[in-house]
Amino acid sequence: MWAVRRASSSFKKQVFITGGSRICYSTLDITSHCLKGHNDGLKGDSNVISHRALTLGGYQITSHGFLRVFKESRSFSSQAGTKSSGEEDSNSDDGFSELESSSATEAIQEVNKVDESVSEHEISDEDLDGEDVEAPQELLSDTEAEINKRKSPRNGVSSALFNAVMAAPALRVSKIMDKWVEGNNVTRVEVASAMLNFRKRRMYGKALQLSEWLESSNQLTFIDRDYASRVDLIAKVLGLKKAEDYIGTIPESFRNEVIYRTLLANCVAEGDLKKSEQIFNKMKDLEFPLTCFSYNQLLLLYKKTDKKKIADVLLLMEKENVKPTHFTYRLLIDVKGQFNDISGMEQIVETMKAEGLEPDLTTKSILVKHYISGGLNEKAENVLKEMEGGDKKATRWACRSLLPHYAALGRANEVARIWHVCESNPRLEECVAAIDAWGKLHNIKEAEAIFEKMAAKWPTLSSKHYSVLLNIYANHKMLSKGKDLVKRMADSGCRIGPVTWDALVRLYIEAGEVEKADSILHKAGEQNRLRPMIYSYLMIMDQYAKKGDIHNTEKMFHRMRQAGYVSRATQYQYLIRAYINAKAPCYGIADRMKADNIFPNKGLTNMLAQVDAFKKNAVSDLLD
Repeated sequence: MWAVRRASSSFKKQVFITGGSRICYSTLDITSHCLKGHNDGLKGDSNVISHRALTLGGYQITSHGFLRVFKESRSFSSQAGTKSSGEEDSNSDDGFSELESSSATEAIQEVNKVDESVSEHEISDEDLDGEDVEAPQELLSDTEAEINKRKSPRNGVSSALFNAVMAAPALRVSKIMDKWVEGNNVTRVEVASAMLNFRKRRMYGKALQLSEWLESSNQLTFIDRDYASRVDLIAKVLGLKKAEDYIGTIPESFRNEVIYRTLLANCVAEGDLKKSEQIFNKMKDLEFPLTCFSYNQLLLLYKKTDKKKIADVLLLMEKENVKPTHFTYRLLIDVKGQFNDISGMEQIVETMKAEGLEPDLTTKSILVKHYISGGLNEKAENVLKEMEGGDKKATRWACRSLLPHYAALGRANEVARIWHVCESNPRLEECVAAIDAWGKLHNIKEAEAIFEKMAAKWPTLSSKHYSVLLNIYANHKMLSKGKDLVKRMADSGCRIGPVTWDALVRLYIEAGEVEKADSILHKAGEQNRLRPMIYSYLMIMDQYAKKGDIHNTEKMFHRMRQAGYVSRATQYQYLIRAYINAKAPCYGIADRMKADNIFPNKGLTNMLAQVDAFKKNAVSDLLD
């Protein structure tokens, strides 16, 4: 039983009584398995989602602290604070770069045709300690994970094999390897080092080619982690279907929880609710001992798609005695913070400490973000001081997180002080954070000066680094400077990809040129094998919706689906808003949402009523 039960007398046994507390549920096995034998009304296909409320009659459970915080799922809507109940905060920065960012996929259909010599996500060695490029430890092979722990953040991971592949970017990895083995031994450590370098640069195509060669040449004896790494790469490069097909070819003795949780993580990264639930249920049907990583994936999924189901996952975690990790608590803290439930957020922090887990830098950063959002600046500053510590040199690693938070508080002096710690010998991500911070403070000259210093120190910057300044220009409607910066990117040989397209879209939208932004995104999608970011589509869709332009809003909805993005409530909100602003009925919209497994919340239900072609009013009732 979790230590939190013994840590405080406030965490007592909770009894769920008929008509008392209720948990919103789905007939997904998450809940039905927990309640099997306790509720005869739970029947049917486990993959069919239901949004009825489940009354737990006759069922008792000893509840730990954070489950009690979440036990009344419907309280989310009442805790929304200043946020609209009709809007989902799906565009917010979740703060979970540990998993979400590193698991995010760019669908590339033909691995053999991908030119990764100048990848959109290629980074320098100085950038290897960036959180946004870290691969989750759970998705690495054992050797990769061990190397990742031992590596120097500044120097990255040395690999002769990786350097050999990078020296001949136009050749397939198999040809390079056939020659490389003539004078070199293929060791597991060397392979793991190369794989880790590929992953950190998101050069998944090259990593997949190396994995294919290793298996076909029998240079390494594959174990479950190696097969899981292959599943992950296939999902990222060729898609979920190919990854699932590959699992069928893995020797049965190696088809364990590690394999399926890897597929689950990629399903969640794609936002595929139905497939994610199917994979999780299959893991339970196969009676795998599920780790917290798999439950965290479900929590991450429901955080983005249906927060009411979070309580169900926590209930099952406790029943199966699965101990929450730092990531679990970060996610729950962030969910509470999104709804401006500060007391609930702080209660989860106390529960975390009672479990013996001290909040780390990432967790504290999430707390600061929500304190600032809630107007609790004093609390935010207290946490920031904790993050700094007493010795500036000892907390150099925290500077990158401190800069944007002090900027959000409007503390220009504090931003200057923190930047002074780094200025003499800045790291790449510290420069990026400082540029972003000065941009938030509207000090364009200082942001540009740091950018020039960064460009001088690292001549081969990636588009990610250019895009920070480009976004500042977009925020300040500086179209001319933005165009000049993009031209500079092209002249430097920097490949322009999804991150840059997104910044360009924002630049033209802020300048009032929505059609130009639409044109740029359309050309980018047609001319490249990397798909644009979902936010790029949403920004344009939002602008069309505001104008009541039904045709173009529907067009963007369709293009998102063509790009492989799963429809979410946010897209439907924009789509319905277009019909509302056009004062036109939207025929069949409810059926479209049902087909996409989208179930409206209160706000979306109100919007649907406004576009119902068959709604009745006082006059129609009289006529009837």
